[in-house]
Amino acid sequence: MRFRAVLLATALTVLPATVLTVLPAAPAAAANILANPGFESGLNGWTCPSDAQAVSAPVHGGARALRATPQGSDFARCQQVVTVRPGTTYQLSAWVQGDYVFLGATGTGVSASTWGAPGGQWGQLKTSFTTGAGVTSVTIHLNGWYGQGPYLADDVVLDGPGGTPDTQAPTTPGNLTVGGATSSSLSLSWNASTDDVGVTRYELSRDNAAPVAVTGTSHQATGLAAATTYRFKVRACDAAGNCSPYGSEASGTTTAGGGGGGGLPKRVLVGYLHASFANGSGYVRMSDVPDAWDVINLAFGEPTSVTSGDIRFRQCPAAECPNVESEADFIAAIRAKQATGKKVLISIGGQNGQVQLTTAAARDKFVESVGAIIDRYGLDGLDIDFEGHSLHLDPGDTNLASPTTPVVVNLIAALKRLKSRYGARFTLTMAPETFFVQLGYQFYGPGPNGAADSRAASYLPVIHAMRDDLTLLHVQDYNSGPIRGLDDQYHTMGGHDFHVAMTDMLLAGFPIMGDAANRFPPLRQDQVAIGLPASVNAGNGFTTVAEVQKALDCLTKGSNCGTYRPRGVYPDLRGLMAWSINWDRFNGTEFSRSHRAYLDRLG
Repeated sequence: MRFRAVLLATALTVLPATVLTVLPAAPAAAANILANPGFESGLNGWTCPSDAQAVSAPVHGGARALRATPQGSDFARCQQVVTVRPGTTYQLSAWVQGDYVFLGATGTGVSASTWGAPGGQWGQLKTSFTTGAGVTSVTIHLNGWYGQGPYLADDVVLDGPGGTPDTQAPTTPGNLTVGGATSSSLSLSWNASTDDVGVTRYELSRDNAAPVAVTGTSHQATGLAAATTYRFKVRACDAAGNCSPYGSEASGTTTAGGGGGGGLPKRVLVGYLHASFANGSGYVRMSDVPDAWDVINLAFGEPTSVTSGDIRFRQCPAAECPNVESEADFIAAIRAKQATGKKVLISIGGQNGQVQLTTAAARDKFVESVGAIIDRYGLDGLDIDFEGHSLHLDPGDTNLASPTTPVVVNLIAALKRLKSRYGARFTLTMAPETFFVQLGYQFYGPGPNGAADSRAASYLPVIHAMRDDLTLLHVQDYNSGPIRGLDDQYHTMGGHDFHVAMTDMLLAGFPIMGDAANRFPPLRQDQVAIGLPASVNAGNGFTTVAEVQKALDCLTKGSNCGTYRPRGVYPDLRGLMAWSINWDRFNGTEFSRSHRAYLDRLG
């Protein structure tokens, strides 16, 4: 949570291991379905930034090579859309020079990426991918890295058969029915398509949002809001990507109940209060927290050691915070806030509070010690702000619904125990970084070759396991490297598009590492808030009031959108989180004043 720089080295740790070989120059000699792979015809067939060019020296083969230079936050990406066949393996390679050069392929269910730093010699990058059912095109790309020098590329090869898709669509499936209602789910079933074209999947759309792929003729829609009506429709698709028209809509309504931590307004502002430490923003007494904040997270409860599970919280020492109130006044102020409908939580972790529940003993101590803090101060619940190396995924731990890594399994068990102990009044929130959540669209743990960062997307199984008890998820849309959105483009923090793209992933759901069979289901709209720095001092990735409200317009109204178009409109998006209340006061309360007024107008 506390400010820290985002290093290039950190961003690169999530990428697969490089396959880079420095050899004498030799022409590429594989089957190749790319257009103008050696840039002999300039940039024909490629989409590149304006300063990219085909140069005559240095070259790897032939008479020309690509040269492009990253500018600012632009990676100088050149790309080409290629027709491919479903269910087919392709080999991709390129000869490159430069400090950092990336080669990859993207498309539905396709996310291949590799990189190298060959410097002034030609080196070859290699990767491969297999297209899924219905995939008939992919985008091949080359790019550098921002803040680095120019890169060169030549003799790009995509080895495999070209696409010759058929154009006949299956017939429309019928008799869609919705039932089995709970407070957060509905059961759906339908009749199979009746023709013999070869259906490989069904696509189910909820409330006209982007469809999800389903292999059978039934589906469990989860992560729904209680006492809410949803509309569904389904179509059939074949291996070539041909889809039937949607059939007639069917609707169902979830039952009342579900979730936790009731009593919050429809739109909330969540803020972190520096209760245990001081920094340049100054100490704020609990009684002085403005009424604009609906949820006040006490930062931070921290462990006695990384693996002890023993969480302790103390108020900021008087030597560090001369205006700190007494414990009695602190508790009285908490009661006064709660009497006006505010929720006060203990936040566990932060940048310095690494928590690894590696054993059952640590799990049990976590439950005991966190419960003691909640009881001592009469708090409403718990915020999980695990950062750094608190969570990871072991090799082979790839199933979202059945995690096996001890630090993940034990955290889930501990949270379920605390929820059971305090019941419906228990408020549970989480504040992971994008690295631990949305990055799962590309990477999940160490990956199939064991070379990616094992922490990548490691929050996902915790969120998924607790989704029926989770009050709010407010991912930190700051201190983040570029993240690939559902449009398969990279988005960078600081502008409205980043917040729209990151929030859309939570509310539309996404396939983990592109695997439709291992999908992170969407959360309810009322469970999601956007996490932001309260001022330019508070974190890397500050977003102006105007840009934040532009993102909210796009997400909740479908208006004022930029280049990224969300998969749906989310009128019940819950609100905003800020790091922090202290930094907001330091900045003249611009965040809380401006956004409280906007959320109140939004209704």
